[in-house]
Amino acid sequence: MLNEKDIINIRKEFPILDTKIEGKPLIYLDNAATSQTPDCVVDTISYMYRNLKANVHRGVHTLSQLATDKQEESREKVRQYINAASTQEIIFTRGTTEAINLVASSFGGTLTHGDEIIITAMEHHANIVPWQLLQRNKRIRLRIVPINEQGEIKIDAYKDLFTENTRFVAISHVSNVLGTINPVKQMIEIAHSYGVPVLVDGAQAAACMKIDVQDLNADFYAFSAHKMYGPTGVGVLYGKKKFLEVIPPYQGGGEMIGTVTFEKTTFAKLPYKFEAGTPDFVGIAAFGTAIDYINGIGIENIAEYEDRLLKAATEQMMSIPGMRIFGTSENKSAIISFLVNGINSYDMGTILDKLGVAVRTGHHCAEPLMHRLGIDGTVRASFGVYNTMEEVEQFVNAVERVAKMF
Repeated sequence: MLNEKDIINIRKEFPILDTKIEGKPLIYLDNAATSQTPDCVVDTISYMYRNLKANVHRGVHTLSQLATDKQEESREKVRQYINAASTQEIIFTRGTTEAINLVASSFGGTLTHGDEIIITAMEHHANIVPWQLLQRNKRIRLRIVPINEQGEIKIDAYKDLFTENTRFVAISHVSNVLGTINPVKQMIEIAHSYGVPVLVDGAQAAACMKIDVQDLNADFYAFSAHKMYGPTGVGVLYGKKKFLEVIPPYQGGGEMIGTVTFEKTTFAKLPYKFEAGTPDFVGIAAFGTAIDYINGIGIENIAEYEDRLLKAATEQMMSIPGMRIFGTSENKSAIISFLVNGINSYDMGTILDKLGVAVRTGHHCAEPLMHRLGIDGTVRASFGVYNTMEEVEQFVNAVERVAKMF
């Protein structure tokens, strides 16, 4: 369990937290969008550019081999972090969005007219639009799992959506708006009982809970480094080997080939079959450092501490007249989306920024969910391991101050 002294020491590793906004200390509560980055990760980036900038997997010279080692060390760290069976199942992408698009493009190529894909009403656009593009090109059908008033999946309704035409399920592990932690293991079991594979969008889960893809029995799992105290532009797609071996590559180019002639191309072994071109090997090496950083604190410790922040903030916020919180499941991550007395989310967020509080406003790339909730957008506060109980109190006081202005 993390204590106050632990958090003080953690904060020292994030110089950006010393920033002043309009003369006031920054209170950074936009971690669901992107987390801040500790010095050790920045140091890895600097080290790679200063000492090991050489293209990976392509050179016999020492720098290339050392850079390759760094990338593959990170792949092994990712494998261990999510308990994948093999590094062959770990594909580096530019982020969760590209990972989902990869599956939609490659697995989607096996779908035909009339096939159905199940998604939920709480999905991020990154887990909606790629399937809509497939819907347009393939004339498949999207089936939407409804949610209840607490922002939880209706499991019975989910079961009822399966038909003989269901071919795929794509679901978020944690809602980026509601904070709801979905029962993905149960949902995967249900889908597998119909012989249907499942992709899990783990963008909001990977930094705040233990992920075990073998225990979940997920067929695909996607997440991003930049929400895990790591660099931007790096993500991961985990895929079961049995699927990755049979679906076609997402992109063509260097590195992902076995042999090329003008008549025929054969593809590289996994995972390189899906990693066309020069990867962000600098960012990938830094991602490995970010994983080390999380492991050093302990993912269970992070989860427990952020839950304490969530409960404290929720309890204090509910004392504000006119407060409405969206997503009230008992099983949720450290995300609070709210409105107060009908105050426009943009107005609330703008004034909070003047008070030093950084929050997210708008539809959070989840417009269909906003339509379901009957609103245009919310204010979203999302907590990270470096946030403090004092910041929670200051944030709530700031919200109350803005509410009184209106």
